[in-house]
Amino acid sequence: MDRETRLRVAIQKSGRLTDPTLELLNLCGLKLSRGKDQLFGFGENLPLDVLFVRDDDIPDLVHEDVCELGVLGLNVLEERRLEMIARGHEARFEVLRHLDFGRCRLALAVPEDFEFRGVESLRGRRIATTYPFTLARWLSERNITADIVTLSGAVEIAPRLGRADLICDLVSTGSTLQANHLREVETVLESHAVIIRTPVALSAFKADWVERLMMRVGGVEQVKGSKYIMLHAPRSALPAIRRLLPGSESPTILPLDGADDRVAIHAVCRENVFWETLESLKKAGASSLLVLPVEKMLA
Repeated sequence: MDRETRLRVAIQKSGRLTDPTLELLNLCGLKLSRGKDQLFGFGENLPLDVLFVRDDDIPDLVHEDVCELGVLGLNVLEERRLEMIARGHEARFEVLRHLDFGRCRLALAVPEDFEFRGVESLRGRRIATTYPFTLARWLSERNITADIVTLSGAVEIAPRLGRADLICDLVSTGSTLQANHLREVETVLESHAVIIRTPVALSAFKADWVERLMMRVGGVEQVKGSKYIMLHAPRSALPAIRRLLPGSESPTILPLDGADDRVAIHAVCRENVFWETLESLKKAGASSLLVLPVEKMLA
């Protein structure tokens, strides 16, 4: 693997970000061949290789220039950044792009019988978490003194084991909290996936490929949930149809051969196109309606 002409991207080897990240790279045009150990992927058609690692190793791999890029959750990045600052080190992570997946939140949750009356209820309490630095900052910003109990896992059972009064943990659907008879009371951090890059200056070749990759990522992210809609309609119905097209910019209007009073309308709709939308368009005079998914787009 030539370090001078190939980029390395660190991603989560297993977890909620793995599949969406691989799908994003695939949509950006990467054909990946993975080795037998499943910890390394070789980009067959792009000068880009993928390292599959623990998510909490990604910040250090990028910071130390082992990998030029990393994809991870903002929650992991923020915890590592605050830890480095607390230890007197400079955290020089550069966030290149915020991504529209991996959404969750770091939240405080209390047992069902806990009487919570705002943040003052946390004073002097024991809070179990795997994010001690992020929680410490949040408490400090609110002038709350509490005992942070750092755990490496199984945070949700800490109150039942008597190790803590409440917890601070990642929440997605809330089902894990409910299963452990906990209820969410405060959000500490809203999180989603991000792309970070090394603080080390890149060669012109690598810098160009990072720019191209970010452009492709933008093209994929831009059209998530978008649809391409095509239809025929009388010219007289154009004002009504334009109002009905969901989230559309100026549509493309083309004359239909042999029918001066009818046109073809093509538009990218940045919102979902529901059956009710198509029915409304048909009532307005549209016909031959066709809706297609949009995979990628460059503005």
